[in-house]
Amino acid sequence: MGGRHVQDATRLLEKSLDGPERDELVRAARAAVAELGSPTRLLPLVRELAAGAGDPSGCALLSYRHVLGFDKLLLIDGGPRHMLRAHVWHPGRATPEDIHNHRSPLASYVVRGALGMELYEPAGPAADEGVATSWYRESLTGEEDDWLLEPAGDARLRLVQSARYTAGSGYALPPHVLHRAWCDAERPTVTLFLETGAGRRRYTDVFAGAATGGPAGLAVAKKRLEVNDYLAELSALADLLAEDPTI
Repeated sequence: MGGRHVQDATRLLEKSLDGPERDELVRAARAAVAELGSPTRLLPLVRELAAGAGDPSGCALLSYRHVLGFDKLLLIDGGPRHMLRAHVWHPGRATPEDIHNHRSPLASYVVRGALGMELYEPAGPAADEGVATSWYRESLTGEEDDWLLEPAGDARLRLVQSARYTAGSGYALPPHVLHRAWCDAERPTVTLFLETGAGRRRYTDVFAGAATGGPAGLAVAKKRLEVNDYLAELSALADLLAEDPTI
């Protein structure tokens, strides 16, 4: 059962996100995640969830240690309309993400630490323009399944923006925008991440390393959390949030 803070957060998400479309939805998502990411909202919410409120078994099933070096903890599952997650980024654990986009509009708010981010766009055909990459289409056969990366060819991408987001700042992106992010602080970074929109794309685009041709298909397993581990991670997150958020 949901406690008071879980119910309040769920109502805020439903009220903010169940009406707007397209660009308005992106702006609404950014406002919602900024409000829920404030210290007075997020810390009591995480403490309540760590005590077993909400749906710990269902959320644990969709929480995992990402291969790119951060932990994804599902806080509120709004079905096809929205999913609210906490991302815990660990310095030195992995290199920056592959360049990618998403299935639906997203918003992210830095609660603690700092996040580096780059935006990309397709480059021209000239050999000296942009960087060479291998293009994959990443899909899931179900929400709980592993990732399937299928080669889609070679591509060249151009860096168009580089930014650093510190505690109290954030961003929102339409689903097609190519980007990558990484922990840009000496201690763990925490971001509140919101996926929203019922009309989700079937796949995302992933651009990895230099163009190599790649295998016929690559399945990447999700390292899912057991319920006890999920609750322990939420307790550790609550302790982290209780520290100085500017560290």
